[in-house]
Amino acid sequence: MDQRVNGGVGAPIPHDSGHLHVSGGALYTDDIPEIRGTLHAAIGVSERAHARLKSVDLTKVAAAPGVVAVITAKDIPGKNDYGPVVADDPIFATALVQYHGQSLFAVAAKTVEEARRAARLGVIEYEDLKANLTAEAALKDQSFVLPTERLVRGNPRAAIATAPHRLAGKIRIGGQDQFYLEGMVAYVVPREDGTMLVYSSTQHPGEVQHQVAHALDRPAKDIVVECRRMGGGFGGKESQPGLFACVAALLAQKTRRPVKLRADRDDDMMITGKRHDFVTEYEVGFDDDGRILGVDFVLAGRCGYSADLSGSINDRAMLHSDNCYYLENVSILSFRCKTNTVSNTAFRGFGGPQGMIGIEAVIDDIARHLDKDPLDVRKANFYGVTERNVTHYRQTIVDNVIHDIVADLEKSADYHARREALRAFNAKSPFVKRGIALTPVKFGISFTATHLNQAGCLLHVYTDGSIMLNHGGTEMGQGLFTKVAQVVAEELSVDIGRIRITASDTSKVPNASATAASSGSDMNGKAAQAAARELKARLTAFAAAHFGMAPETVAFRKNQIHVGDQTVSFNELVKLAYFARVSLSATGFYKTPKIGYDRKTWSGMPFYYFCYGAAVSEVAIDTLTGENRLLRVDILHDVGKSLNPAIDMGQIEGGFVQGMGWLTMEELWWNDKGKLMTHAPSTYKIPVASDVPPQFNVRIYESGINAEDSIFRSKAVGEPPLMLAISTLHAIRDAIASTAGYALSPKLDAPATAEAILMSINELATRRAKVTAAAKAAVPA
Repeated sequence: MDQRVNGGVGAPIPHDSGHLHVSGGALYTDDIPEIRGTLHAAIGVSERAHARLKSVDLTKVAAAPGVVAVITAKDIPGKNDYGPVVADDPIFATALVQYHGQSLFAVAAKTVEEARRAARLGVIEYEDLKANLTAEAALKDQSFVLPTERLVRGNPRAAIATAPHRLAGKIRIGGQDQFYLEGMVAYVVPREDGTMLVYSSTQHPGEVQHQVAHALDRPAKDIVVECRRMGGGFGGKESQPGLFACVAALLAQKTRRPVKLRADRDDDMMITGKRHDFVTEYEVGFDDDGRILGVDFVLAGRCGYSADLSGSINDRAMLHSDNCYYLENVSILSFRCKTNTVSNTAFRGFGGPQGMIGIEAVIDDIARHLDKDPLDVRKANFYGVTERNVTHYRQTIVDNVIHDIVADLEKSADYHARREALRAFNAKSPFVKRGIALTPVKFGISFTATHLNQAGCLLHVYTDGSIMLNHGGTEMGQGLFTKVAQVVAEELSVDIGRIRITASDTSKVPNASATAASSGSDMNGKAAQAAARELKARLTAFAAAHFGMAPETVAFRKNQIHVGDQTVSFNELVKLAYFARVSLSATGFYKTPKIGYDRKTWSGMPFYYFCYGAAVSEVAIDTLTGENRLLRVDILHDVGKSLNPAIDMGQIEGGFVQGMGWLTMEELWWNDKGKLMTHAPSTYKIPVASDVPPQFNVRIYESGINAEDSIFRSKAVGEPPLMLAISTLHAIRDAIASTAGYALSPKLDAPATAEAILMSINELATRRAKVTAAAKAAVPA
């Protein structure tokens, strides 16, 4: 007899809101019915990248039709700042503007259109200053938002100097807009005695609570932030929703009326931060087999005008500059560059992908220098299982399965035969060239800021046997709420249909960390498990006492409780417990064990465990136009013991496609005045359904199990799959290399747009001609 409950751990059930998503029944912040008297807000922004404010005349703004209130920094009773770590993010600029799109003032009007029109009527006089727009310009001026960091292991300079082979290179890695389908939005409702209810589309309600409280000069207890769901976040709603919530709250406080601020897509993209773009330089020494003996990295991340989360993001780039490879002698120098552009922020992977791209470029260049298959060089440099298994930050890897994953995928994807077939195709095809690459992923799971690795949960059981679940995580479409409910269903042995998942709410679970770092299910699942076990322990003790049996005879099975030979339904036991005055509410708390590292020495255990995966991508490029087409992708990814294979599969597929977009088509471009020109879908290209490869073979690594005591031995799945798309970039490199007979390594920056591919082909042809000419010149006449 099957004792499994419906919707327990491991069941591939649909997303809890899936039926609402497709029917239009899912309520997002902008869908909340507006209270009578609601005003609509808009932000007036700077039209200069770097300038002193000589005068700000808002007379026309205040006189515009429908306008009820206008505010500037002078109207802020508390702190004019929403910086998550460093106090360098003013809600409204005062004497100085530092990027094109920085907020200067805000207006509240009776309609959205009236507010937006009025916000464009400000008369601003500027005194222009020099603007640094790129990481290179910031480096030249030594302009940084945070101190420069260096991590060193061994003696890389000596290892490089004495190595049989040496190479140096440089790659530019572009940024990426989060392009969440639901833009930034906040709806603030004033309550009695100066308190506020804030509906915010945010990954971090607790952060928004504190940001609003500080701006209003109120204690946190007076501000409640609620978020039922977001229409996407991808890191962009971790720290930056605070600006929009603060502006709406300040206007609500001034007018004593509800205020909604929903940013127009163009304004959203101009105002909010992106994935950090990087310039990565390297020098490497290696042996005849391609094994790295020493490597020196210089990472320059464009942070924008303020620190935001750039410290942790650039740290993670340093910590992931190894990917799956053992680096015995390594130096990583990290510059956190201050530029007069929007403050860059979190994005899926949080710096890890940028770090990985650097080392993968190194591996590929080594392979082409030695005329080897890049996969062979990758495998030669893999971490070992029992030796060569300590990272450059001194963490011992205890769960390395990358050898098994790559061996499995290499065979199932028929990698070697396809590689030979592609080379034969390219030899006969003059204009269309194909390329293939297999790249691995190792991604560390935990917040690198150790104190953030904690979570809470609130669980109620009602007398009819139904259950209300609340935790500190937020739902942005990734299925977190579903997975946590599955944990509770499994622990209490009840069908998931009994459980109602409720909105993230700072008045229910306080001080929650952001839903980020791929740790949502790990931490909130464990907190929910603790709450469920507390309730189960109470019910077990009550059942044993009520029926006169030993506690160990009590068993919860499929909506029933067995006590010796007696059986009662879950509903019956709950009702009996209620009449016996047993508490049917519990809280749960979890803090990730073992982790912690010394940032001064860059050593310790910043990550609880690692996720692994690998992907094979096959592409075709048109050498006349630079266009590329992704033809086939094979993925094998480790999620441990999956909490929900259906949701995990969706995350793997979606993460890959988003990563492919970043590395092949999503180009952010600022003009020479510092204005972002790719600020709408008309100019910023993201992947659509037709960009998904016709052959998309995705498998979950069935042997996966977490070596650590994670929630039911599962592994995180939010961020790691994005980095599988690095295989696409390297497949394009492989196709470009064929244009020079595979004799030279292409210089290809990301994203590999049609323009970038053509430039790479042309540069390679010029370099090949020079090499050929030099070789001829060296031959005696």
